[in-house]
Amino acid sequence: MTLIEDKVAPAEALASALARLPRPWVFTNGVFDVLHRGHVSYLQAARLLGGSLIVGLNTDRSARSLGKGPDRPLNRQQDRAWVLGALASVDLVTFFDESTPVDLIARIRPDWYVKGGDYDMETLAETALVRSWGGRSVAIPFVDGYSTTELVRRIRVTIPAPKG
Repeated sequence: MTLIEDKVAPAEALASALARLPRPWVFTNGVFDVLHRGHVSYLQAARLLGGSLIVGLNTDRSARSLGKGPDRPLNRQQDRAWVLGALASVDLVTFFDESTPVDLIARIRPDWYVKGGDYDMETLAETALVRSWGGRSVAIPFVDGYSTTELVRRIRVTIPAPKG
């Protein structure tokens, strides 16, 4: 069994962490703010495509730049990485601070690039990059009814804001 802390690799430890992972490498990325069934199903499906699943996690700063709301992410990047690292389907979690993971993907050179079904893979720079070295790109369908944004909205509707 791999320890969670061995699955979370900052940039300076990325090369040595990658060296111990079997190929083919599958890469996905996201904020993964409040982990739910949709995320877990998606990550499991992604992992089945290759020998290892690498998750590029938006840093807190990067996540705030995505326009999901001023209080997002709700969970800090180290906490989000730890939760992802606890999943059997995830072999490695690393971080990226930009709006897209293009630079991180160029460093890792995965065999597969995977995103959720709401993305048009043909329009992503990440797809073109992975294909430039012979890799593949695929969108995995979402599990209907699961969204962190919708979950946060429902919580806010259910719990009234404090008065005063």
